[in-house]
Amino acid sequence: MEYPSIGTSDLKLSAITFGAWAAGGWMWGGNEEKDAIQAIRAAYDHGVTSIDTAPAYGQGASERIVGKAIRELPRDKVQILTKYGLRWDTTKGVFHFKSKDNQGQDINMHKYAGREGIIKEVEDSLRLLGTDYIDLYQIHWPDTSTPIAETMDTVSDLIRQGKVRHAGVCNYDATQMEEAAKHINLVSDQVPYSMIKRGIEKELVPYCIENRKSILAYSPMERGVLSGKIHPGHVFAAGDHRAGLFYFKDENLTRIQRFLDSIQPIADEKGVSLSQLVLRWTLAQPGITVLLCGARNATQAISNAKAIELSLSESEVSSITEHLNELRLNPDA
Repeated sequence: MEYPSIGTSDLKLSAITFGAWAAGGWMWGGNEEKDAIQAIRAAYDHGVTSIDTAPAYGQGASERIVGKAIRELPRDKVQILTKYGLRWDTTKGVFHFKSKDNQGQDINMHKYAGREGIIKEVEDSLRLLGTDYIDLYQIHWPDTSTPIAETMDTVSDLIRQGKVRHAGVCNYDATQMEEAAKHINLVSDQVPYSMIKRGIEKELVPYCIENRKSILAYSPMERGVLSGKIHPGHVFAAGDHRAGLFYFKDENLTRIQRFLDSIQPIADEKGVSLSQLVLRWTLAQPGITVLLCGARNATQAISNAKAIELSLSESEVSSITEHLNELRLNPDA
């Protein structure tokens, strides 16, 4: 495993970090707690020491499961990343979207990162995670109803209190990051990035490289579509949010599969899975520091961790990119 430094801080994360959204079940058609715990522990045994979660993932379920999974692990060898500012239990802030919790009850998600909200959330997270500090605390989504200064000043207070070690953001653009950095030592931005979703390359990546901020890429497998295991006609479990997404429409699944078939020979030559090849290419892109990889079970977690063992030459990365550039998928079309 590789352990890059995050931003200019002394925080080091595993290059493959365990993404625990699906562990909470919410929007993924449910979960098996036992499998999620085994996946986290298997990942740790293979060098994945960092775990990313959030209160919203199962409305506390993911954080609780992560807490159980790491209970017997040495705390100083595990890096906990969690978030704040995506609420289902208040109408403050900005309405984000309608959803259902794991019990099928309607909930409304709001983006809210006011001072008193953050103070409540950090205490809830510490309790559920069973720890007295969070290694990287990140705003989940920009909250336009709260000044960035108020949000970041509050997190600065939490750092001084020892409850938080480092501050990051999620889903911020370069302008928002620049404003946040005036109020706190911001080390990272967690954003969606994959072979077929590369919009951040235009502005955010250059900003982060120039200002020495790390990019934590979430959904590098584009919610599983780049594994090559989801084909036209696939039926998702009830509550699985992927069913209506652009990339999972039959015509796009067909086009994506055509691309994956074109790079399959490289995976075969290397003796790795297609998923491992996809992950390694993604990590090789400029400005990308860490990949957040979800896993439903220990087998998937181990496969993700072993992607780091793959070595790709510059020419191999370029060859994959050439095939990719022929795909031309536009989710905004």
